[in-house]
Amino acid sequence: MEKETLKHVLELALKKQKVYDYSKLRFLLRSMLASMFIGFGVIVAFKTGNYFYLTHSPFAYPMAAFTFGAAIILIAYGGGDLFTGNTFYFTYAALQKQLKWPKVIRMWLLSYLGNILGACLFALLILGTGLYKESIVNSFLLNLVSHKMQLPTDELFYRAILCNWLVCMAFFIPMALKGDGPKLFTMVLFVFCFFISGYEHSVANMCTFAIALVLDHPGTISMEGVMHNLIPVTAGNILGGTIMMGAFYHYLNNFDSNDSL
Repeated sequence: MEKETLKHVLELALKKQKVYDYSKLRFLLRSMLASMFIGFGVIVAFKTGNYFYLTHSPFAYPMAAFTFGAAIILIAYGGGDLFTGNTFYFTYAALQKQLKWPKVIRMWLLSYLGNILGACLFALLILGTGLYKESIVNSFLLNLVSHKMQLPTDELFYRAILCNWLVCMAFFIPMALKGDGPKLFTMVLFVFCFFISGYEHSVANMCTFAIALVLDHPGTISMEGVMHNLIPVTAGNILGGTIMMGAFYHYLNNFDSNDSL
């Protein structure tokens, strides 16, 4: 049923491979671009949510979740290369025997590195703007980051599985839709769902943590906290993209058209 859409997934994976084969630097820069796009979404989300957070409004988190949707639009239309999406695309291509697993792993590692570098660069740019100098402006962001760094490891892992499953669907389902309007609405809706649910996205966390670390932050925010969060979240994101998306859809659609369902 999803075979036509999965053809687009395969085509996209092979296009990404061509970029990687042609120039590792260009592949890396596209990955950096993706996390910087997410950085824009983080800034918009937490600046918006902070207005409500300061008044103890219950709309703080929903407003942040809604405005964070800008990030996925930038990535989808701006040409960014996101590690979490690649866990789905490259897994499916490998299971279809169009990519070799050693190359898949190398491309994952390079896209992950690019996402980290992009997050760090964006954080330095934000520091230079002076937009977060005053504590009254950054309280919502720092409070959430501190909370993320103290969550139990197993909870982070399971939240990350669900997160990347949903985020990959945010890219996958619009491939079957016609017109930019329905595609944009679907993308933003799914991102709102993952954000409001409290799931964990490794690249979004990279950007949020990097911004928090360059600010005047409390002792509850540290590099140890970054590692405590990112290791299980990255593992969960990989599982969500490879198993819940790549492997499942490969299995569900791996039959001949003459076979009985």
